[in-house]
Amino acid sequence: MPTPQPSVKVPGPRHAKQRRSAITRVLQWTFLLLLAGVIVAGVAGFFAYGEYASPGPLAEDKVFMVEPGQSASQIGETLARNGIVSNGRLFALMAQLTGQRGRLKAGEYAFPKGATMADVIALIASGKAVTYKISVPEGFTSQMTVDRVNANEVLTGDPATVPPEGSILPDTYVFRRGMTRQKLVEDMQAAQKKLLDELWAARKPVAVIATPEQAVTLASIVEKETAQADERPVIASVFINRLEKGMRLQSDPTIIYGIVGGKGKLDRALTKADIETTTPYNTYRINGLPPGPIANPGRAALEAVLNPEVTDKLYFVADGSGGHAFAATLDEHNRNVKNWRKIAGNAAAAAAAEEGEAAAPIADAAPAAETAPAPAAVAGEVPLPPPPAAAQAPLAEVTPEPEAPATAPAEPPPAPQTASSQPPLPQAKPPQLVSAKPAAPAADLVALKPGTLLTVDGRATVIPRLRP
Repeated sequence: MPTPQPSVKVPGPRHAKQRRSAITRVLQWTFLLLLAGVIVAGVAGFFAYGEYASPGPLAEDKVFMVEPGQSASQIGETLARNGIVSNGRLFALMAQLTGQRGRLKAGEYAFPKGATMADVIALIASGKAVTYKISVPEGFTSQMTVDRVNANEVLTGDPATVPPEGSILPDTYVFRRGMTRQKLVEDMQAAQKKLLDELWAARKPVAVIATPEQAVTLASIVEKETAQADERPVIASVFINRLEKGMRLQSDPTIIYGIVGGKGKLDRALTKADIETTTPYNTYRINGLPPGPIANPGRAALEAVLNPEVTDKLYFVADGSGGHAFAATLDEHNRNVKNWRKIAGNAAAAAAAEEGEAAAPIADAAPAAETAPAPAAVAGEVPLPPPPAAAQAPLAEVTPEPEAPATAPAEPPPAPQTASSQPPLPQAKPPQLVSAKPAAPAADLVALKPGTLLTVDGRATVIPRLRP
């Protein structure tokens, strides 16, 4: 009988089963940890997004300056300290996650009440900072403009220097906090140069305006003579016609500038001495254009000078409607003056009657064939109504300017005018006559009242009321 063989044990399968169990346990724990991390991150993300998208802590609108050179973390911390966002670190994290971290810009921003963190990040990334405005009216001098710029508290830096007259473009300028005063003035000059270059290239050539500088000078006078845009091309034509005929411009704003310069305004009435005093800017005494602008003209005045209307007009006077009546001859001009006297005289009498005062009688201007009318200056204020005939002294005969060529038309006597487009109404009382030879030597230095009749170099003139 065969002997039975002993059985052989195979332990392999048991050992393999033990190894698989250990790996499985590791994988299971790893999965559980990852799952827990995802859950925690999800919960944290949910609450973080809620804080990112929910209304912020701002209780009212607030303007805040984000300084240059700050990182996203520094910006977040600063915003959190000032109660604009709830969490500075979350601000930086969300700026990174949304791709806005590198787009954050310095500037002054207006954050609305309850702005979300998303709104704050988007606003700073857009660069839409708070802007400010400063306006320079047409006819401002450079000194007046710089005074306004230097007085602005939002602008920074040292006071700006005063640039040459006529080198600034009147306009409304927008700027942000941090701009210097000098930079803003330089921007105003650059705008004027750009506009002048464009208009000069498209100009209608005129022999008496040979350079851009001359155009600016004449435009500054036109600017001061009228506030009505539709009249500027005609007034420019009047001055150009006078220059071409060798006639003096006779513009009161030039007298005033010769006295006060960049101050721009004369705090008193013009006197006889002012009219007779020769300054480089007094166009009653000098021929041609003054040596430079008397203000900063706007675009409309520059366009009027560089593209003037073609007319034969040499005179203009207020017409009572806010505009002017233009004339090509002295006779026509004198008729316009007479019409204005009637309008102004009737208005003055009505005003006096309303106040319970007895209006002084106003004498109608005599026909030119009988007595010489008191003509107004070419670009000036209308003379006040003459006194009663019994009190009126004979006026000097109207003669042409001595400097004008023989073919030039006769000019009216020099008379002051104003830049106002609508001259003031005359006084109800008749004006006082002033002798060409005053009794006292100091008479020429006394301010003459509006409506005063006087003679200058043997010619009749009337003192108007100037606009403040």
